[in-house]
Amino acid sequence: MNICQLPATELARLLRVKTISARDVVSAHLSRIDAVNPKVNAIVTLTADEAMTEARAADERLANGEPVGLLHGLPIAHKDLQETRGVRTTFGSPIFHDYVPRQDSPTVERLKRAGAITVGKTNTPEFGAGSQTFNPVFGATLNPYDLTKTCGGSSGGAAVALACGMLPIADGTDMGGSLRNPAAFCGVVGMRRAVRHEHGSKPLASWELLSVDGPMARTAADVALLLAAMAGPAMAISGLPAHSAGPALPGRAALERDFRGSRIAWSIEFGQLPFDPRVLAVVDAQHSVFESIGCTVEEASPDFSGADEVFKTLRAQAFVNIRGDIVKRHRALVKETILDEIARGERLTTADVDLAERGRVDLRLRACRFMERYEFFVLPTTQVPPFNVNDPFVREINGVPMASYIDWMRSCYYISTIGYPAISVPCGFTADGLPVGLQIVGRDGDDWGVLQLAHAFERARGPFRAPPM
Repeated sequence: MNICQLPATELARLLRVKTISARDVVSAHLSRIDAVNPKVNAIVTLTADEAMTEARAADERLANGEPVGLLHGLPIAHKDLQETRGVRTTFGSPIFHDYVPRQDSPTVERLKRAGAITVGKTNTPEFGAGSQTFNPVFGATLNPYDLTKTCGGSSGGAAVALACGMLPIADGTDMGGSLRNPAAFCGVVGMRRAVRHEHGSKPLASWELLSVDGPMARTAADVALLLAAMAGPAMAISGLPAHSAGPALPGRAALERDFRGSRIAWSIEFGQLPFDPRVLAVVDAQHSVFESIGCTVEEASPDFSGADEVFKTLRAQAFVNIRGDIVKRHRALVKETILDEIARGERLTTADVDLAERGRVDLRLRACRFMERYEFFVLPTTQVPPFNVNDPFVREINGVPMASYIDWMRSCYYISTIGYPAISVPCGFTADGLPVGLQIVGRDGDDWGVLQLAHAFERARGPFRAPPM
């Protein structure tokens, strides 16, 4: 039994019935990290001794009959944007080169409470800005399918660690595609969950709704398991069955669904965006897979006119609110693209923000009307395949110049503006062996439906080739 190749749902089951121990699982993954990580630079801070100590404690809790969480005994490494108590957290920035938080972020705290065992931190671009994982603290993370290519970002370290079997589950964040882009580039699954519009009784501003924490894994079932643990009891509001947040493991059986008659909009040339022909060819070949599971597939795209300005305005506002003060104090230590983002945010007027707020509402209304006919729409996750790791971003697609360092990610960040759930699932390879992902977008709040369709697609697609590591 190769522990590092098993799905997280299977590992969770074997741990609960005591066929394997948490020490077995953590030790196997630490050995895999030792063997593979030096080649790809995915895990940038390792807490091996602490992880083995926690694994022993987890085994003792289970042996004593104490309650255990959904993720009991599963190793995880947290994105280096997540604060981790007692563990170096750099945000990919020299400003925080030696920062060791005194507390866990809410996501890390929740995952620990669910029984996950922290083995370290995964690499991210500086402050998570950009879909190419490199920074001046740890350098670049390499694509395991081709070490000359990028793994995407900003959850690039997480995606690579999953693809290489160094982790069974990983957390990420997504503002403009940071879960979906690296999942597509590395042949794993990444989900941007539906956005909640309130935090407790406090309504959230639109810029606060852009970025979400979310799950990554190698299968939709594993993503469902991690998502249930990340969200806890509140998950029911995003479409998951209530029992999924309880003691039972939400696995494959819970994801089974008959999709005969479900209507899908096939948005292969999404809003006339430029796409690399290699990506379109791989994604378009999956049309018949959805038909084979009973879906009615029609060519149609929702209207996302205005999404570009909405996203860029709200993103700039978010950067000013979250990072503006620290960047002002340390300008010399911050990369140019972030300085430009902050400068754009500082130039925004109240009228600019109001216009973006109204534009986002309009986009959501248009999407809602579109989704009255279609339960899902499917499009390529990314507009290009993985590119040279020495290029900071894509400058043109099919001869169309990209005006900024994020323009090549519109197929992801347009979806972010409406807050609907979206998942990237690996669907095939280019002729030169680079992974390509397709993106499934569901109705507002229907996380579970998106996971079910992703699971059905995986089953019809068949096994996906692992990287040659």
